[in-house]
Amino acid sequence: MSKKKAFLLMSSLTLGVLAACGNNTDNTEGGDGSGDVTIQFMTSSVEQERLTVIEGMIDRFEEENDGITVETVPVEEGQYNTNVVTLAQAGELPAVIEVGQDFAKTMANEQLIDVEATTQLVEDIGPQSYYEGALNLLSSEDGEGYLGVPLSGWVQGIWYSQSKLEEAGIEEPANWEELLSAAEQLTDTANNQYGIALPTVEGPFSEQGFSQFALSNNANILDNEGNLDLDTSEMREALEMYQQLAEYTMPGSNDTTQVNDAFSNGSATMALYSTYILPGIYENGDPSDIGFIIPTEESEAVYGSVTALTISGGLEQAEKDAAEAFIAFMSEPENMTEWVLMSPGGAQPVSDEVTNSEEYQNNEVVQAFGELSTEIAGSFDAIQVFGLVEGQNFTHMGAITGSNAIGTLINQITVGDASIDDAINQAQSTIEDVMPK
Repeated sequence: MSKKKAFLLMSSLTLGVLAACGNNTDNTEGGDGSGDVTIQFMTSSVEQERLTVIEGMIDRFEEENDGITVETVPVEEGQYNTNVVTLAQAGELPAVIEVGQDFAKTMANEQLIDVEATTQLVEDIGPQSYYEGALNLLSSEDGEGYLGVPLSGWVQGIWYSQSKLEEAGIEEPANWEELLSAAEQLTDTANNQYGIALPTVEGPFSEQGFSQFALSNNANILDNEGNLDLDTSEMREALEMYQQLAEYTMPGSNDTTQVNDAFSNGSATMALYSTYILPGIYENGDPSDIGFIIPTEESEAVYGSVTALTISGGLEQAEKDAAEAFIAFMSEPENMTEWVLMSPGGAQPVSDEVTNSEEYQNNEVVQAFGELSTEIAGSFDAIQVFGLVEGQNFTHMGAITGSNAIGTLINQITVGDASIDDAINQAQSTIEDVMPK
C-alpha cells in the first residue's frame, strides 16, 4: 500500500490569467525505465474524514493497477479556481481534477481539458448509466462531447413543512400562482413568520434560485445561437414573479446561511435551497415532515450541479492512460456510492446504479427521508440551467455568471428599489462586456 502525498496549494492569481495559460508539462515519474507513473488528483475535499475515504479508494485503485501512484492535491474551495490558474500557468496541472460544471466550462473555454478523453470515458461507461439531466450539464458547447465524468451532484428546489401547510389548509403548490398565494397566506411579519425563505443576495445564490423560475417560463439568458436574450416578455414575467414572491421572505440580502437558518428554525415554512439542507434536518429536525416541490409554470425547472472528474489537456501518454484508468475506477458503482455517502443527503447520486444500490438505500440518512430520496434523485432529469439551450451548452455562460450580472439584478429588484427596466438595462450592459466578441 503506497504512501500518499497531500499538497495544499496556495495562490493569489485571478481567473483572468487563464487566457495566458499553457498546457501541462510531463509530470510522470519512473525515469529509470520501470514504466511506473505518478499522477495527481486535485479535489476540493480537504476535511480529514473525506480525505480518509478518498485515500482508501486510491489505495484500492493502486492495488489493482500496479505501477500507478495517485497523489491527492486537496485545495480549499475558496482557493480552487485560482490554484488551477497558477498550475496551468506553470504547466503543472494535476492529471485529474474534480470540477463542477461551471468551472469545467471555464477550463474548456481555455482549452485546459482533454475533451476527447473525457468523452470517450463517458461513452465507454455508457451515457445511459447516468441521469440525462446530470450528463447534460457536462456536455460540450456543440453537444457532441463531455467535459467530465459525473460522480455526484445536488439539486435545488422548494422545501416545505408538510404539517404547517396542512395546518394552514394549503395544498402543495403546483404552479407560480399557487406558490405565491401560499407564501402570502403563511406570512405574518408581526410575528417574524415568513412564507418562503428566498435568496436575494447580490451573488450566485440568487442567480441559481431565480433561474428556476425563469427557465420554468421558457426564459433563458442566451438564445440557441449563444446570443444574449435577457430582455424578453418571458424573462420579465419571471422577474415580476420573483419580485412579488420576495415580499414574503425575510428582509435584507438573504444568502445561504439566512435561507437555511430561517427554514431550520421554523421562521419560514418554505425555502428555496439545495439538497444540502437535508443533513441539518436529519440532525435537528423531522425528516418525515419535509416535502419537495419544483418551480413550475410552462415546465418544471430544477437547478442542479454535478461534481465530475476531468482530465487535463497536454498530458504525456502514460499520464493520460493512468488518469483514464483512475476515473474509470472511480466511476464504478460501488466507488461512486462511497463518494456520494461522504455527505449523505446533501450529495446525490447521478446514476440509478447508485440510487438503487443496497449500500445507498441502507444508509441511515437516506432511509430517514424515505421516498423523498428517490423523488429527489429523479428530479435530475428536470434540470435546466442558464446557457444550456437545445442541447448546446454555451461555455461563455461561465463568464456571465462570473460577472454577477444576474445576482445583482435580483438584489436590485428585491432588496433595492430599482425598477425591472433599470435592472435589466444594467445587467445587459454588464453581460455585453463579457460576451464573446
